[in-house]
Amino acid sequence: MIDRYTTKEMSKIFSLKNKFSKYLLVEKEVCHYLYKNNVISEDVYLKILKDAKFDLKGIQELEKETKHDVIAFTRNVSSYLGEEKKWIHYGLTSTDVVDTASAVIYKEANKVLMKRMLEFKDALKEKALAYKYTPCIGRTHGIHADITSFGLKWCLYFDEFNRDFARFLIAKAEIETGKISGAVGTFSLLPSNCQDFVCTCLGINSSNISTQVLQRDRHSFYSSCITVFGSLLEKIALEIRNLQRTEVHEVEEYFSKNQKGSSAMPHKHNPIGSENICGCARMLRGYNVAILEDNALFHERDISHSSVERIALADSIILFDYMLQRMTSIIKNLNVYPENMLKNISLTNNVIYSQYVMTRLIEKGFSRENAYDLIQPMAVKAYEENIDFFDLLRKNPTVLSAISIDELDNFKDSTFKKLDIDTIYKRVGL
Repeated sequence: MIDRYTTKEMSKIFSLKNKFSKYLLVEKEVCHYLYKNNVISEDVYLKILKDAKFDLKGIQELEKETKHDVIAFTRNVSSYLGEEKKWIHYGLTSTDVVDTASAVIYKEANKVLMKRMLEFKDALKEKALAYKYTPCIGRTHGIHADITSFGLKWCLYFDEFNRDFARFLIAKAEIETGKISGAVGTFSLLPSNCQDFVCTCLGINSSNISTQVLQRDRHSFYSSCITVFGSLLEKIALEIRNLQRTEVHEVEEYFSKNQKGSSAMPHKHNPIGSENICGCARMLRGYNVAILEDNALFHERDISHSSVERIALADSIILFDYMLQRMTSIIKNLNVYPENMLKNISLTNNVIYSQYVMTRLIEKGFSRENAYDLIQPMAVKAYEENIDFFDLLRKNPTVLSAISIDELDNFKDSTFKKLDIDTIYKRVGL
């Protein structure tokens, strides 16, 4: 991932140094098992524990010759050891080390993501509570539909977050899984309790069965979960972009004192953060397609998944981390304009109250069809000819035969009060 979208935490986690450090950690834990089970002496184990190390430059030089990064790694580590070097990589295949080390790296990354997610959740909750009773227009198909609460938008996002978070916890546990089962997964040289021992020491799960590789359904599910989670960020970003449009202007991304919106037009305040999130979400979906194809491999393994994971899976995690951090900042610093929300509610000459008037007529004995056909022409006339909808209602004898002037005058004030906002918040857990 390019530096622009990589946080300091993720840069360190997905660095080559950390990767090979985790490779070495796996190798040492296997030696730990061998010592515990009297295969190697305490002296040998302690020498390995003390002296086994690596240097990146040495590994890279060896890889030019071997064309194999794990062999380059083990030979570089062995160069720092004496006779005890024969126990490095004993009974292992490359993917025992790579997949198990990767699980530890994913665990580190997931810890950062969990922190970001909870910060994001707090930002959603804050907005939901702050604007719980702030009226705004609800839109369907982009057209004014009915009154809602601005807080309900954030309440909805909060509820979706909880589903995304629950899925992530399942995927997190699945991808934090290791294997030390040998060349084709049969435990032919090291017993299954070695795998269990190593994984326990590393704080990850031990797979029930594997081939030479862990099955990539775990990685596919994990990638899908963060991609779907990313679509929630995109959903919020798209809403902000729409609400920031000049004609709407109900919200606006924070614009710092010396920030510039356009090289040509000094007046511009653009929702660049939200636009960035939408673009990043597209990248996540693109990466996810490639990762989904990794589960089907030749027989007990091939390495067609390897290049995808080195690029797409690592980049997805790094990008998702960036997205969470940036979206949280956008939400926390979002400028909200309730006064413009009120203006927009009245923008269509009050035709948005047509449903309530129609429903009241039905309650008074009208058929639905007759009520609909009575109200629709007046609503259209009000909208198209810039006439107040209630003025037309007050002049219609059929309407007045069922609904009094006082009741018509009370529609605008009473409509928002009828919204069952408190119940919705309780259902969501806010």
